[in-house]
Amino acid sequence: MKKNREKLQCLQATKMIPSFIVGELSYRELEQFMEHMEECESCKEELSIQFLVEVGLNSLEAGNTFDLQEELDGAMEEAAGKVRLYHFFRHGLLVLECIGIAAVLLSALLLLLSLMG
Repeated sequence: MKKNREKLQCLQATKMIPSFIVGELSYRELEQFMEHMEECESCKEELSIQFLVEVGLNSLEAGNTFDLQEELDGAMEEAAGKVRLYHFFRHGLLVLECIGIAAVLLSALLLLLSLMG
């Protein structure tokens, strides 16, 4: 997953936490955020704290009970699923682009051969 992109720094990752919680990260941002959270325990801890404050307080105010870890695990799994889906479509698009280019090149070659023959 890490390829040649710049790794997300902790300051950037912690600034993204509120957007992650409300589901407003782009797929690329989400991908970088998830990679960072897999590697950085201190940012994961900060995510847990902010998640507790935002989601926990909203649940309590609504009179709902909740399991913070289960809620957070669910949000992380949903985000991981979105990243996998993003990768699937991004790679599928690349394959389609390559097929399109090959078709154009083959058509040009056939046209050139028919003009020569």
